[in-house]
Amino acid sequence: MVAIHLDRIGHTYGTSAAYALEKTDIHFENGKTYALLGPSGCGKTTMLNIISGLLTPSDGRVLLGGRDVTRVRTADRDIAQVFQFPVVYQSKTVFENLAFPLQCRGWERGRIARKVNEIAELLDLTTRLDQSARRLTAGEKQLISLGRGLVRDDVAALLMDEPLTVIDPHMKFDLRRRIKQANDQTRHTVVYVTHDQNEAMTFADEILVMSAGRVVQRGTPRELFEEPRNVYVGSFIGSPGMNYVPAERSEGNLRLGGVPLLTGDRCIGVPSDGEVLFGIRPEHLVFATASEPGVPASILAVQDHGSSRVVDVAVGPHRLRMKVRREVPLPSGKVRIHAPSERIRLYAGQEMVS
Repeated sequence: MVAIHLDRIGHTYGTSAAYALEKTDIHFENGKTYALLGPSGCGKTTMLNIISGLLTPSDGRVLLGGRDVTRVRTADRDIAQVFQFPVVYQSKTVFENLAFPLQCRGWERGRIARKVNEIAELLDLTTRLDQSARRLTAGEKQLISLGRGLVRDDVAALLMDEPLTVIDPHMKFDLRRRIKQANDQTRHTVVYVTHDQNEAMTFADEILVMSAGRVVQRGTPRELFEEPRNVYVGSFIGSPGMNYVPAERSEGNLRLGGVPLLTGDRCIGVPSDGEVLFGIRPEHLVFATASEPGVPASILAVQDHGSSRVVDVAVGPHRLRMKVRREVPLPSGKVRIHAPSERIRLYAGQEMVS
């Protein structure tokens, strides 16, 4: 396990092309798990391939444990990589697949057997060890691919490039659990590429949200959910994403539907001109009780999500979404909604107002 430092790394696929990965300085701490999260084309796989050595950056250096490996070939970086499509040796058994990296390093047979059995138990593959890899499911093949990275003691870091994309949806939860459980025990430095926020939020210690070749925010799942620094992150994180609605200025207060939502100190630092947006998570909007200040609204639609319901409401010309538990009774017709002031975030020019 080592720390990874991307020292002013940038990359362009051509001398006159725009940067696919803008120059950036990033540290990945030893033994922590990171997710690179963003849509296709945002630069996350470019960053991963630069770390692994599959791609030489146009600018900057790659440091593994303080050693400059920018122009060191992949085989000499002691990096294990798990790709989107699992790579296994179909002619070999599960045991032979897991043992192969150790055989290449000259381990003696007894030591190989002990290590393979340890990793197989960790990944719940013990009963499959004598089975041909040809007969495995896609999920089991991906576990073998992961196991080949975990089985080595000399792995500096484990890189994963959308490893669950080809897995059936009902299998993803179990595989995420097994991968996380395995890494909690081995404590490799892990960098995990995904476009799926659920994978990132449930798997990573820290998430780097990317857009157009830039890291736009880095933080824990809680930080990204509670304190999105800009409108992009608030919209990208959450299901549904954060509500944004223009604030009305009146007598030094910020209002919605004529009702003051933020007053006094919460309005300090707000730009005196230009549009200011209220940001509020659907989970934090509730139907107002008789004793709470409520914004007049009307229900437009209800979507059933099983344990919860997403309620679309209109406040004047604006549309917001609420996420309410199934047991919460839904009023009909005109309603009043309450937005707790401590849950409201303010945005000007797409960025959070501190």
